[in-house]
Amino acid sequence: MALVWLALALVATPARAQTTTTYSNTTTGNINNATTCTSPLVRNFTVATSYIVGDVDIGILATHSWRGDIRITLQSPAGTRVQLVDGDTANISGDNFNVRLDDSAATTVNTDGNTANHATSAPPYQNQFAPNAALSAFNGQNAQGSWRLEICDQYPSADNGSFTRADLYITSLPANYADLSLTKTVSNAAPAGGASISYTLSVTNASGSPQTATGVTVQDDLPVGFAFTSASGFGSYNSGTGVWTVGSIPAGTTRTLTISGTVAATSGATIVNSAEISASSVADSDSTPNNGVTGEDDYAAVSFTVSGSRVAGIAPALVCPAGITVHDWDSIAWSTGQTSGSYALANIGTMNFNIAISGGSFLNNATYGGQSPTRQNVVTGGLSPAQYSIFEIVDMSSQSGIATSTIALPTAVPGAQFRLFDIDYAAGQFADRVTVTGSNNGVTVLPTLTNGVSNYVVGNSAYGDAASADASANGTVVVTFAAPVDTITIVYGSHSLAPTDPGQQGMAIHDISFCRPTTSLAFAKTSSVVSDPQNGTTNPKAIPGAVMRYCLLVTNTGGATATGIAIADAIPATLTYTPASLRSGTSCAGATTVEDDNATGADESDPHGAAFAGTSVTATTATLAPAAAMAIAFTTTVN
Repeated sequence: MALVWLALALVATPARAQTTTTYSNTTTGNINNATTCTSPLVRNFTVATSYIVGDVDIGILATHSWRGDIRITLQSPAGTRVQLVDGDTANISGDNFNVRLDDSAATTVNTDGNTANHATSAPPYQNQFAPNAALSAFNGQNAQGSWRLEICDQYPSADNGSFTRADLYITSLPANYADLSLTKTVSNAAPAGGASISYTLSVTNASGSPQTATGVTVQDDLPVGFAFTSASGFGSYNSGTGVWTVGSIPAGTTRTLTISGTVAATSGATIVNSAEISASSVADSDSTPNNGVTGEDDYAAVSFTVSGSRVAGIAPALVCPAGITVHDWDSIAWSTGQTSGSYALANIGTMNFNIAISGGSFLNNATYGGQSPTRQNVVTGGLSPAQYSIFEIVDMSSQSGIATSTIALPTAVPGAQFRLFDIDYAAGQFADRVTVTGSNNGVTVLPTLTNGVSNYVVGNSAYGDAASADASANGTVVVTFAAPVDTITIVYGSHSLAPTDPGQQGMAIHDISFCRPTTSLAFAKTSSVVSDPQNGTTNPKAIPGAVMRYCLLVTNTGGATATGIAIADAIPATLTYTPASLRSGTSCAGATTVEDDNATGADESDPHGAAFAGTSVTATTATLAPAAAMAIAFTTTVN
């Protein structure tokens, strides 16, 4: 059937600098077996005014009984064609298409559910999605002329619909703009672990830009797997915030920065680093700073893959001056399906162990001891004789499903170490990922992860990329904390090699070695002049007759509770102690509890005691918990 050309109903408003103009086409038409992709339904938008395109959105409303059949293409007056909607005839069966396509949208078109139905009235458009190919391809072109919208039915033999309307939104550039672009390279795309490499970033203001860009910054958050050492080049780079402060870039000028560091990942790991221009004083002709759109020319990404034949890493030794307490699953009861428990740790206290799952379910598998989580000795990490561990065998509904194990300690331990078994990969089935973090008083503590043959490590995460048998050590990851930690969190799930709906997968947590806490007492003595005979309390001086306040402060900076603490301070002959001036507390400012001068009575344990005898002030306390302090204050007179 020949394509029937229909008259157009156009509504336009004048284009002005930095304004958005809407061009509407409301001429309806059929989407059926006559509108194949070789003979599509065409709707045109006429732009009469000459101006430069800064941004393009388009809203489209159509009815259709199988939305996945619809393919949509937009062509500019310059002849640039962008296929905005690919369609999916096999899977997307929902009715109608009611979408404003916008590069900055968080969700891609046709990912809102295969059977989701769209409303039949607009504008405003019901949905805002990013197109399959970026509309930014039109940025920088002259808007004047005829824009061509093509809509076709990819499965014309079944399911029909009709075009209702489309609205083309074109944002013009101001008269003055700076066309900035960003490139990024890496010095070695296949470095060895530990090798020195560098990234080079270049920001260019195109020679045709009418204006100098000022206040230019680039956001480059360095990835885990790259250890920063230095930066050199134009401007300044802050590795903590990831901001390269570029400053001014005249037209036709390129500014360059080199970021140097070392590879901090094991063989097989692919490390991706992306950057984007985050600020500029003037508008850009074909991109928007800091909008996260990867298809724009102010965004750049580069990757490297760590080379070499993989062998199991050598875990750092756990150094524990006060000895080690081992939580040994061989001697601990655990019921099938149990998800939490409390366990006594010698010289430490009670540990709470908890397992939770999100986006999946624990499985019941007789081979591995029944209902998970379970205590089993089939997955052994290569240990002989076989030892018990807690096995989490799961079925996740998507790549985002996780099982989280939390170890909470009553006090910080100086270090800890344990093995995770079976972090591996099976094509089309699962791709394990485990991330381990710790904290101490709420401050993050990162461990060292040591890889096995079937996984690689990037920072505090391990990724399975090869198979490991149940009784093999190939899937083992060793986790080592070398800094004080009171909470350990183990998050087990999938990485990008996993299918969208992973199959059965599992990880085991073996025995945990804890360094026993130690006490460390810090002592400080401070003084201040309270008053003197000449100045009173106004800017007093330490002259004869002056009153001095002293404070003795003892703080436990270790991880174990200190007991039987006693301190003494001899008062020199140049000072006279003020009777009944002793006060106690947990800080010098808060030392307000009255203590008498003798060493007897209830005040000696409230919870601190203090006394004065002869020429010495003494103080005691039965215990000081980690981070706790005892303060003793008193006054004297200068002789």
